[in-house]
Amino acid sequence: MDGAYKMEDRTSLVKGAQDIAKEVKRQTVKKVNKTVDKAQDGYTQRSYNRFQGDEDAEYYTEGGNYDGEANEDEGSSEATEGHDEDDEIYEGEYQGIPNTEQNKDGVAALGHPNQDDHKDRHELETERKADEEELAQQYELIIQECGHGRFQWALFFVLGMALMADGVEVFVVGFVLPSAETDICIPNSGSGWLGSIVYLGMMVGAFFWGGLADKVGRRQSLLICMSVNGFFAFLSSFVQGYGFFLFCRLLSGFGIGGAVPVVFSYFSEVLAREKRGEHLSWLCMFWMIGGIYASAMAWAIIPHYGWSFSMGSAYQFHSWRVFVVMCALPCVSAVVALTFMPESPRFLLEVGKHDEAWMILKQIHDTNMRARGQPEKVFTVNRIKTPKQIDELIEIDNDTGTWYKRCYVRVRTELDGIWLTFMRCFNYPVKDNTTKLAAVWFTLSFGYYGLSVWFPDVIKHLQAEEYATRRKTFEFERVSDINFNFTLENQVYSNGIFINDRFTMMKFKSVTFEDTLFKNCYFEDVTTLSTYFRNCTFMDTKFFNTDLEPYKYSGSRFINCTFEHNKTGCQISFDDDYSAYWIYFVNFLGTLAVLPGNIVSALLMDRIGRLTMLGGSMILSGISCFFLWFGTSESMMIGMLCLYNGLTISAWNSLDVITVELYPTDRRATGFGFLNALCKAAAVLGNLIFGSLVIITKAIPILLASTVLIS
Repeated sequence: MDGAYKMEDRTSLVKGAQDIAKEVKRQTVKKVNKTVDKAQDGYTQRSYNRFQGDEDAEYYTEGGNYDGEANEDEGSSEATEGHDEDDEIYEGEYQGIPNTEQNKDGVAALGHPNQDDHKDRHELETERKADEEELAQQYELIIQECGHGRFQWALFFVLGMALMADGVEVFVVGFVLPSAETDICIPNSGSGWLGSIVYLGMMVGAFFWGGLADKVGRRQSLLICMSVNGFFAFLSSFVQGYGFFLFCRLLSGFGIGGAVPVVFSYFSEVLAREKRGEHLSWLCMFWMIGGIYASAMAWAIIPHYGWSFSMGSAYQFHSWRVFVVMCALPCVSAVVALTFMPESPRFLLEVGKHDEAWMILKQIHDTNMRARGQPEKVFTVNRIKTPKQIDELIEIDNDTGTWYKRCYVRVRTELDGIWLTFMRCFNYPVKDNTTKLAAVWFTLSFGYYGLSVWFPDVIKHLQAEEYATRRKTFEFERVSDINFNFTLENQVYSNGIFINDRFTMMKFKSVTFEDTLFKNCYFEDVTTLSTYFRNCTFMDTKFFNTDLEPYKYSGSRFINCTFEHNKTGCQISFDDDYSAYWIYFVNFLGTLAVLPGNIVSALLMDRIGRLTMLGGSMILSGISCFFLWFGTSESMMIGMLCLYNGLTISAWNSLDVITVELYPTDRRATGFGFLNALCKAAAVLGNLIFGSLVIITKAIPILLASTVLIS
């Protein structure tokens, strides 16, 4: 019996424990459901209050005071991330712009009229200026908290590709000009335009894209301008006519003109001041890499005639066109890489896009912290000051206006905005900075680009003089019944007579015939280079499969002559022509010489100061010009070129850093673009002046370059 009672007590005890467990579970589930319902009701109420601002007006009295219980969510973030049951905010979570601060920033809260309606533009601009000063101080601290690491280095290489494309563009025309002149038969009077047209396009493009970057953003402006450059640079390699080729290079220059002002403005806005000078100087090295890339590609591709193909006699795709395609690759690479990079957070804050800027800054911080092995480190910035936004309204007639009228109004508005931003570069307090920087940019560009044109022309002039000393001259020669099947080079025939002669499977290189008679002669498979027949007479002569164009027969007469299967277009040949290799090699050395100057400027920029670096480099560059008096040979001139380039690059690097630091964010790219446009104008002027003095005298270019650099 006792065993039965014990078994019954144990069964009752187990049953009671099970009942208690079920009750506890039921109460727990009930409590959890109530908590969830409460949280959902709170979220619904907050969402309702946020999107029903018009209906909330009935909760306010005439005085604007709330007539009910205090809203628990008033003054809190609209975002729900980072909240728990007690509305606790986690450290580092973004909470948006608090409503309690919006009145102070000039954004009206519910029940309060917007006070900006009663302020004139001058007062609004004064408030905006104060906000910008506060933002500048806060932003520097934020960038320091984000650190310098993987994000900046990734952006460094992406923007470096864009700057490399700019360096390539400067060298492309100089390298392809000799080949293009021959291939598409550019007259001597038009060859100068090809060299200047790119600089003219870059001048207009620098001003336009720099101004656009201050309106639509650095990344978007850079993407568009690099796309324009890549498209027209690629297209120019296929066109056959000189006019269309000139047009494509103009638009290609217009596109690449925005690279320098936008790249430096973009990169400087993600760098702390203590690292800005050094890393902007390292970025300048990509311009040098672009020059080296262009020289190497030209050296490897252009002189090799086997790199070409043709489709009939009307379409020729020679090796220099392959070179133009290869030079477009850095631009294409930059465009692809830019699509993965964010906009400048400094620009977004300037235009009032607080949320987007905060997210990008958090991305920079998290990327750098993960690279350092500190992923747990939290981004502690909750709120960033944004300058007061001044609305600029435009009227577009949507009912009666056509689509192209609306597009015209929008384009004109953007252009007006760019012009107004440019005019603000001449307002206090940046007016003096603009004037002084313009003088430095112009003088440095005039001397640098002027001598850059003068150096190669002097070297070519020395080569031409040496080549002319080996020229053979034949006068009153009578040649008959001879079969010429070899190359004639560097010869002049004057008042000669050729009778029953055959010119087959041969080349004329730098040969001139003057007042010469050709009778019963036969020309077949003849290729010419710098060969001319001046005031000659051809009688009973046949031409078959030759490239003798009409412009090569200046003042000549043809009597009973026939032409069959003449080659159309100009022919290129680099056989036994080492001058092309020499030109590319000289430019390669001149570009490589800036490497020491780049390293020195990067290491010393933040230590000795920007102005000290700029002044010292310009003085040393001016002094180095005087050594040109001793340049009597090609090797000595090349040495002087390398010395000058190596000393000048430090001035360019320091000038770029000074320019981005002296302009505020809302005018930085516009001011830089204007100064870069002035640089290209000085380059064109320097090309014209120094180029005309190559043969005349050596003293004037040396004194002119030294004066503008030292002064």
